Amino acid sequence: MTATTVEKQQAGPRAAAGPARVRRGRRRAGLIALLFVLPALLLLGALVVYPVLFSVGRSFFDASGTRFVGGGNYAEMFRDPATLKAIRNTVVWVVVAPALLTGLGLILAVLVEKVRWATAFKLLLFMPMAVSFLAAGIIFRLAYDADPDKGVLNAAVVSVHDAFKGTSTYPTARGRTGVLTQDRDGSYRTSTSATPGETVTLPMVGVLPGDLPRNAAPAAAAAGTKAAPGDLRGVVYLDFTPGGGGKQGKVDPRESGLPGMRVEAVRDGRTVASTATAADGSFRFTGLRDGSYTVRLPAANFAPPYQGVSWLGPTLVTPAIIGAYLWIWTGFAMVLIGAGLSTLPRDALEAARMDGANEWQIFRRITVPLLAPVLTVVFVTLVINVMKVFDLVYVIAPGPVQEDATVLATQMWLVSFGGGNNQGLGSALGVLLLLLVVPAMVFNVRRFRRSQR
Repeated sequence: MTATTVEKQQAGPRAAAGPARVRRGRRRAGLIALLFVLPALLLLGALVVYPVLFSVGRSFFDASGTRFVGGGNYAEMFRDPATLKAIRNTVVWVVVAPALLTGLGLILAVLVEKVRWATAFKLLLFMPMAVSFLAAGIIFRLAYDADPDKGVLNAAVVSVHDAFKGTSTYPTARGRTGVLTQDRDGSYRTSTSATPGETVTLPMVGVLPGDLPRNAAPAAAAAGTKAAPGDLRGVVYLDFTPGGGGKQGKVDPRESGLPGMRVEAVRDGRTVASTATAADGSFRFTGLRDGSYTVRLPAANFAPPYQGVSWLGPTLVTPAIIGAYLWIWTGFAMVLIGAGLSTLPRDALEAARMDGANEWQIFRRITVPLLAPVLTVVFVTLVINVMKVFDLVYVIAPGPVQEDATVLATQMWLVSFGGGNNQGLGSALGVLLLLLVVPAMVFNVRRFRRSQR
């Protein structure tokens, strides 16, 4: 037997044992990998798979969970007006919020590239992401408050309104009964007619002494002044003596005039003269023709102050909550789109500029098409997030308009735990929400896989 033959016979067992050793090594590596993955799989099963399967099964039973109703909960879900309104509001959220956020993020990402303090600007816009939805809801609930003294938005709206249209000084004032008569439009007029050369008094009540303008002066001197021939004089005053005393309908020495009150002289139903009262409440009409006149205080003097916009009313509550959502997520969209913008080939942009394209043309025909994959990922991610919105709607919307602002997530909670106590119908709503979210999730996962390839 040659040496070569002996070597082959000795190597045979070792060669045969090689594949077996490899297989044992692979099984050992697979077992070790399984041991590391097992905790994550257990958590995934306990927190995701089991709740999903349980909810699907629970949706086929009644509220008590003891009687099988089949698809009854799903049929009831689409007959319930509150659920239909929740579906409608969810559609509004899906159509409006992701589109606005993607557009704002794109615009801000492009503009930030052209400023020196880009990092500080991005940090400022991204900071709301660090605020929980609960805290953000409380912040915007206060910001949207109807009282201008509490709600910052209504305070700004009222300030702008009053700057252009003004406001009444005496919204609580009313005329003294027996001396003044109130018309249907809210104005007051003298019960008796007056002629030129007379002095009339118009007593008012309902104004707190502390609410009087700072320049208000005593009205007694003005009431005692005689009118010149051809003039019609008068005084509008607060018929109330501080500390008590005095006589109703008569100007007492300590009673104050009402400055800034609009006064009109009316004849035959037509206003022939108009003026405003002085600091002591006095007024004067000159150049009047002979005849009888009625002195009138227009309703604008007593109009209630403008209270702003009902942000959390039935009409605007959903747009208002979407505004709060935009405040939180605009920074997220801007940062993601900005990251995609930083990877764009600069030579293409510079070539377009050299060819004479302006910035708008570059943005519309080069930047946006190249960013289309990033914009799609951002949009789909926001769609998934919007479908699950709960905290903002539940916290911001007041109780009376909760139903007008409800979405599928809040409706699911309200039906199950918020008073409805029907977990069968709530589970059906949860399954519907899952079915709506899954396609967007699958689309996003496929795009990620394609981008990695």
